[in-house]
Amino acid sequence: MSTRGILSFDALAERVRSGEIDTVITAVCDMQGRLVGKRVTGDFFIEHAAAHGTHFCTYLLGTDTEMNTPDGYAAMDWASGYGDYLARPDWSTLRALPWLAGTALVLCDAVDEATGEAVPFAPRSILKRQVQRLEALGFDPLMATELEFYVLRESYAEAAGKQFVDLAPAGRYNEDYQLLQGTKLESLYRRLRSELSAAGVPIEFSKGEAFAGQHEINIHYAGALESADRAALFKHGAKEIAWQEGRAITFMAKPYQGWTGSSGHIHISLRDRETGRNAFLATDDPQCREMSDTMRWFLGGLIAVSREFSLFVASTVNAYKRFALGSWAPVHLAWGRDNRTCAFRVVGSGQGLRIENRLPGADANPYLSFAAVLAAGIHGIEQRIEPLDEFRGNGYTATDLPRVPHTLYRAIDAWESSSLARDAFGADVHAHYLNMARVEQNAFDAAVTDWERERYLERG
Repeated sequence: MSTRGILSFDALAERVRSGEIDTVITAVCDMQGRLVGKRVTGDFFIEHAAAHGTHFCTYLLGTDTEMNTPDGYAAMDWASGYGDYLARPDWSTLRALPWLAGTALVLCDAVDEATGEAVPFAPRSILKRQVQRLEALGFDPLMATELEFYVLRESYAEAAGKQFVDLAPAGRYNEDYQLLQGTKLESLYRRLRSELSAAGVPIEFSKGEAFAGQHEINIHYAGALESADRAALFKHGAKEIAWQEGRAITFMAKPYQGWTGSSGHIHISLRDRETGRNAFLATDDPQCREMSDTMRWFLGGLIAVSREFSLFVASTVNAYKRFALGSWAPVHLAWGRDNRTCAFRVVGSGQGLRIENRLPGADANPYLSFAAVLAAGIHGIEQRIEPLDEFRGNGYTATDLPRVPHTLYRAIDAWESSSLARDAFGADVHAHYLNMARVEQNAFDAAVTDWERERYLERG
């Protein structure tokens, strides 16, 4: 699938000289999966910033969602003075943004300016390390995302004004595949499809999902890093376009108890670096659905260690509210062919044979969740882990199968005790994200919720 919107540096310089582009955004992904950075005047970017990059405060890779600066991060604290990292452009990601006039964006790697080395706990660095490990084994990972989200009747300002209470989805009833419901907001959905595609995020299709106001976008597959870049850009761009339309879009995993959770499924296959063929195939038959040893071992790794790596797939308290019986989100680490009740769904045939990992929610940081999938698969390949037998039937009723952690607490425990996570991601990364999760859990533990007041204020 051709990628529109990607610019060369020379093309950018020409557009800046002509006045077509006057602003260049340099963006880095933070721990929460958000794009942060600077808007640079076009002329200054071309003449000064492009060759070296732009600076950003180290604290951007050590904050919580509210941009607080909690203790516990060895790499940045008040004693260190919160210096700078360098945002070094990855020129393969340079693109024009159709929804922002005169604006281009380039994704950047976080770099230690003194050494020139990648900052190890930056999400993009973490994914790149796992891609390199797979390349050393002779494989290129191909990945794709499906992102679900809610469109609200309120704008972001209106939602905040209501203190995020009693918000209404834009639709009135379950709109799964319902064309009429999609038509009611087609002016927004069409902008998402066309303008994100024009910005180098190729959208295959959009469709209604399983609750009122819920929608899904499928992004075309690519190499792992490019696919994660596309997912991060889509989430950022979708929110900006929704804001322009006076709406709010949320990728929150579970906005309300009665609403269907929003998923962020990941599709994965491996391409043999020598032959260029799908390494998941047992034979060259274009209709083949039989798994190769590599695919079985990759699947075995996913089942064996996804509990230990769940912190990278579900990083918030809310993310674990999505894992519920009969919810379209998995609860057991089982696999099945075209079975949506299992955590791992084997689909396709021939060059399209792949694994759909149904664990991530739409809120997942794409770089971290992709890295978790690849690291689990690498472990399976290296240790030749055979998967459990295929599960047939309703995966929610399964017994004697490993389960997704029920809460962030349990995910923290699994991550903290995992020597495999330390080995796969590095001790510094392991400690950094353990602290992130503890900060998140402690913030929730200190909060008093509406549920508690309703339950205990009079009757407690």
